[in-house]
Amino acid sequence: MKKTQTKILLVDDEPDILEIVGYNLAQEGYQIVTASNGKEAIAKAQKELPELIIMDVMMAEMDGMEACEHIRKIPELNNVIITFLTARSEDYSQVAGFDAGADDYITKPIKPKLLVSKVKALLRRLKEQEVVSDTLNVGGIEINREEYKIIKGNIEIALPRKEFELFYLLASKPGKVFKRDEILDKVWGNEVVVGGRTIDVHIRKLREKIGEDLFKTIKGVGYKFEV
Repeated sequence: MKKTQTKILLVDDEPDILEIVGYNLAQEGYQIVTASNGKEAIAKAQKELPELIIMDVMMAEMDGMEACEHIRKIPELNNVIITFLTARSEDYSQVAGFDAGADDYITKPIKPKLLVSKVKALLRRLKEQEVVSDTLNVGGIEINREEYKIIKGNIEIALPRKEFELFYLLASKPGKVFKRDEILDKVWGNEVVVGGRTIDVHIRKLREKIGEDLFKTIKGVGYKFEV
Protein backbone atom coordinates (compact mmCIF):
# COMPACT_ATOMS: atom_id res chain seq x y z
CA MET A 1 0.00 0.00 0.00
CA LYS A 2 1.39 3.39 -1.02
CA LYS A 3 0.38 6.41 1.04
CA THR A 4 -0.87 9.36 -0.99
CA GLN A 5 -1.27 13.05 -0.21
CA THR A 6 -4.97 12.84 -1.07
CA LYS A 7 -7.08 13.67 1.97
CA ILE A 8 -10.67 12.49 2.39
CA LEU A 9 -13.09 13.76 5.05
CA LEU A 10 -15.70 11.20 6.11
CA VAL A 11 -18.79 12.53 7.86
CA ASP A 12 -21.36 10.23 9.47
CA ASP A 13 -23.06 9.94 12.86
CA GLU A 14 -22.70 6.15 12.78
CA PRO A 15 -19.28 5.07 14.16
CA ASP A 16 -19.50 1.74 12.30
CA ILE A 17 -19.81 3.53 8.95
CA LEU A 18 -16.82 5.75 9.74
CA GLU A 19 -14.78 2.73 10.74
CA ILE A 20 -15.67 0.51 7.77
CA VAL A 21 -15.47 3.21 5.07
CA GLY A 22 -12.39 4.76 6.63
CA TYR A 23 -10.60 1.43 6.84
CA ASN A 24 -11.23 0.52 3.20
CA LEU A 25 -10.09 3.90 1.91
CA ALA A 26 -7.05 3.95 4.20
CA GLN A 27 -6.08 0.57 2.72
CA GLU A 28 -5.83 2.36 -0.64
CA GLY A 29 -3.39 4.85 0.84
CA TYR A 30 -5.73 7.82 1.32
CA GLN A 31 -5.39 10.08 4.36
CA ILE A 32 -8.65 9.83 6.30
CA VAL A 33 -10.18 12.50 8.54
CA THR A 34 -13.55 11.93 10.24
CA ALA A 35 -16.41 13.98 11.66
CA SER A 36 -19.66 12.84 13.29
CA ASN A 37 -22.01 15.72 12.37
CA GLY A 38 -22.40 18.67 10.01
CA LYS A 39 -20.99 21.32 12.36
CA GLU A 40 -17.88 19.26 13.02
CA ALA A 41 -17.56 18.60 9.28
CA ILE A 42 -17.40 22.34 8.51
CA ALA A 43 -14.68 22.88 11.13
CA LYS A 44 -12.66 19.86 9.98
CA ALA A 45 -12.99 20.84 6.32
CA GLN A 46 -11.65 24.35 7.01
CA LYS A 47 -8.75 22.97 9.04
CA GLU A 48 -7.78 19.97 6.89
CA LEU A 49 -8.70 21.21 3.36
CA PRO A 50 -9.57 17.76 1.98
CA GLU A 51 -9.83 16.97 -1.72
CA LEU A 52 -12.99 14.90 -1.20
CA ILE A 53 -15.78 14.96 1.39
CA ILE A 54 -18.05 11.92 1.78
CA MET A 55 -20.97 13.02 3.93
CA ASP A 56 -24.09 11.42 5.34
CA VAL A 57 -27.32 13.33 4.69
CA MET A 58 -29.35 12.57 7.84
CA MET A 59 -27.40 13.63 10.94
CA ALA A 60 -28.18 15.27 14.28
CA GLU A 61 -27.18 18.89 15.05
CA MET A 62 -26.72 19.77 11.39
CA ASP A 63 -27.59 17.56 8.42
CA GLY A 64 -25.45 17.02 5.35
CA MET A 65 -27.45 19.37 3.14
CA GLU A 66 -26.94 22.36 5.43
CA ALA A 67 -23.29 21.51 6.03
CA CYS A 68 -22.71 21.26 2.28
CA GLU A 69 -24.22 24.71 1.72
CA HIS A 70 -21.92 26.19 4.39
CA ILE A 71 -18.82 24.50 2.96
CA ARG A 72 -19.60 25.80 -0.54
CA LYS A 73 -19.34 29.35 0.83
CA ILE A 74 -15.75 28.84 2.04
CA PRO A 75 -13.35 30.15 -0.67
CA GLU A 76 -10.53 27.75 0.23
CA LEU A 77 -12.88 24.84 -0.43
CA ASN A 78 -14.18 25.95 -3.83
CA ASN A 79 -12.78 22.89 -5.58
CA VAL A 80 -13.48 20.21 -2.98
CA ILE A 81 -15.66 17.39 -4.28
CA ILE A 82 -18.63 16.61 -2.03
CA THR A 83 -20.57 13.38 -2.34
CA PHE A 84 -23.51 12.43 -0.14
CA LEU A 85 -24.00 9.07 1.56
CA THR A 86 -27.66 8.06 1.50
CA ALA A 87 -29.54 5.01 2.70
CA ARG A 88 -31.93 3.51 0.18
CA SER A 89 -34.82 3.94 2.63
CA GLU A 90 -34.23 7.67 3.19
CA ASP A 91 -36.55 10.24 1.71
CA TYR A 92 -33.81 12.02 -0.21
CA SER A 93 -34.06 14.14 -3.32
CA GLN A 94 -31.00 13.95 -5.56
CA VAL A 95 -31.92 17.26 -7.17
CA ALA A 96 -32.09 18.90 -3.72
CA GLY A 97 -28.65 17.50 -3.00
CA PHE A 98 -27.19 18.94 -6.17
CA ASP A 99 -28.85 22.29 -5.45
CA ALA A 100 -27.14 22.27 -2.05
CA GLY A 101 -23.81 21.98 -3.85
CA ALA A 102 -23.13 18.24 -3.91
CA ASP A 103 -21.24 16.75 -6.85
CA ASP A 104 -22.43 13.17 -6.50
CA TYR A 105 -24.01 10.64 -4.17
CA ILE A 106 -23.28 7.13 -2.91
CA THR A 107 -26.10 4.82 -1.82
CA LYS A 108 -25.38 2.73 1.26
CA PRO A 109 -24.83 -0.03 2.01
CA ILE A 110 -22.10 -0.21 -0.62
CA LYS A 111 -19.55 -2.95 -1.26
CA PRO A 112 -15.95 -1.91 -0.40
CA LYS A 113 -14.59 -2.50 -3.91
CA LEU A 114 -17.37 -0.43 -5.48
CA LEU A 115 -16.80 2.33 -2.91
CA VAL A 116 -13.10 2.49 -3.72
CA SER A 117 -13.85 2.53 -7.46
CA LYS A 118 -16.35 5.34 -6.95
CA VAL A 119 -13.86 7.41 -4.94
CA LYS A 120 -11.14 6.95 -7.57
CA ALA A 121 -13.56 8.13 -10.27
CA LEU A 122 -14.46 11.22 -8.24
CA LEU A 123 -10.81 12.09 -7.65
CA ARG A 124 -10.00 11.60 -11.36
CA ARG A 125 -12.67 14.19 -12.09
CA LEU A 126 -10.90 16.59 -9.70
CA LYS A 127 -7.59 16.11 -11.53
CA GLU A 128 -9.29 16.75 -14.86
CA GLN A 129 -10.71 20.00 -13.50
CA GLU A 130 -7.27 21.12 -12.31
CA VAL A 131 -5.73 21.03 -15.79
CA VAL A 132 -8.45 23.20 -17.31
CA SER A 133 -7.61 26.87 -17.83
CA ASP A 134 -8.80 29.06 -14.96
CA THR A 135 -10.13 31.86 -17.16
CA LEU A 136 -12.07 31.99 -20.43
CA ASN A 137 -13.00 35.03 -22.48
CA VAL A 138 -15.79 34.23 -24.92
CA GLY A 139 -17.98 36.71 -26.75
CA GLY A 140 -17.17 39.52 -24.33
CA ILE A 141 -17.89 37.33 -21.31
CA GLU A 142 -15.11 36.64 -18.81
CA ILE A 143 -15.43 33.34 -16.96
CA ASN A 144 -13.13 32.84 -13.98
CA ARG A 145 -13.22 29.20 -12.91
CA GLU A 146 -10.98 29.70 -9.89
CA GLU A 147 -13.27 32.33 -8.36
CA TYR A 148 -16.53 30.98 -9.83
CA LYS A 149 -17.14 34.43 -11.28
CA ILE A 150 -18.71 35.61 -14.54
CA ILE A 151 -18.43 39.18 -15.85
CA LYS A 152 -20.50 40.37 -18.79
CA GLY A 153 -20.45 44.03 -19.81
CA ASN A 154 -18.73 45.01 -16.54
CA ILE A 155 -21.55 43.35 -14.60
CA GLU A 156 -20.74 40.40 -12.35
CA ILE A 157 -23.22 37.52 -12.60
CA ALA A 158 -23.50 35.08 -9.70
CA LEU A 159 -24.28 31.47 -10.55
CA PRO A 160 -24.78 28.39 -8.34
CA ARG A 161 -22.05 25.78 -8.70
CA LYS A 162 -23.77 23.45 -11.18
CA GLU A 163 -25.03 26.29 -13.38
CA PHE A 164 -21.49 27.66 -13.46
CA GLU A 165 -19.96 24.31 -14.38
CA LEU A 166 -22.55 23.74 -17.10
CA PHE A 167 -21.90 27.22 -18.52
CA TYR A 168 -18.13 26.72 -18.35
CA LEU A 169 -18.40 23.41 -20.18
CA LEU A 170 -20.50 24.82 -23.03
CA ALA A 171 -18.44 28.03 -23.29
CA SER A 172 -15.15 26.12 -23.35
CA LYS A 173 -15.92 25.04 -26.92
CA PRO A 174 -18.27 27.55 -28.59
CA GLY A 175 -20.23 25.99 -31.43
CA LYS A 176 -19.65 22.42 -30.25
CA VAL A 177 -22.82 20.43 -29.64
CA PHE A 178 -22.61 18.73 -26.27
CA LYS A 179 -24.79 15.66 -26.10
CA ARG A 180 -27.00 15.28 -23.07
CA ASP A 181 -25.11 12.19 -21.87
CA GLU A 182 -21.82 14.07 -22.14
CA ILE A 183 -23.20 16.98 -20.12
CA LEU A 184 -24.45 14.63 -17.40
CA ASP A 185 -21.08 12.87 -17.35
CA LYS A 186 -18.93 16.00 -17.13
CA VAL A 187 -21.13 18.14 -14.90
CA TRP A 188 -22.95 15.61 -12.73
CA GLY A 189 -20.76 12.53 -13.11
CA ASN A 190 -21.39 9.43 -15.18
CA GLU A 191 -22.65 7.39 -12.22
CA VAL A 192 -25.27 9.91 -11.20
CA VAL A 193 -28.83 9.21 -12.20
CA VAL A 194 -30.63 12.50 -12.83
CA GLY A 195 -33.37 13.15 -15.33
CA GLY A 196 -32.79 15.03 -18.54
CA ARG A 197 -35.16 17.62 -17.13
CA THR A 198 -32.39 18.69 -14.73
CA ILE A 199 -30.27 19.88 -17.66
CA ASP A 200 -33.23 21.71 -19.19
CA VAL A 201 -33.89 23.60 -15.95
CA HIS A 202 -30.25 24.67 -15.67
CA ILE A 203 -30.18 25.81 -19.31
CA ARG A 204 -33.35 27.84 -18.76
CA LYS A 205 -31.75 29.59 -15.79
CA LEU A 206 -28.58 30.33 -17.79
CA ARG A 207 -30.65 31.84 -20.58
CA GLU A 208 -32.41 34.10 -18.07
CA LYS A 209 -29.17 35.26 -16.45
CA ILE A 210 -26.70 35.41 -19.35
CA GLY A 211 -28.62 35.62 -22.60
CA GLU A 212 -31.49 33.86 -24.33
CA ASP A 213 -29.77 33.62 -27.73
CA LEU A 214 -26.44 32.26 -26.48
CA PHE A 215 -27.68 28.76 -25.70
CA LYS A 216 -28.97 26.72 -28.62
CA THR A 217 -31.07 23.59 -28.27
CA ILE A 218 -30.26 20.83 -30.76
CA LYS A 219 -33.45 18.82 -30.64
CA GLY A 220 -32.94 15.21 -29.66
CA VAL A 221 -29.20 15.72 -29.19
CA GLY A 222 -28.19 18.37 -26.66
CA TYR A 223 -27.03 21.97 -26.36
CA LYS A 224 -24.35 24.34 -27.61
CA PHE A 225 -23.07 27.79 -26.72
CA GLU A 226 -22.97 30.18 -29.67
CA VAL A 227 -21.63 33.73 -29.87
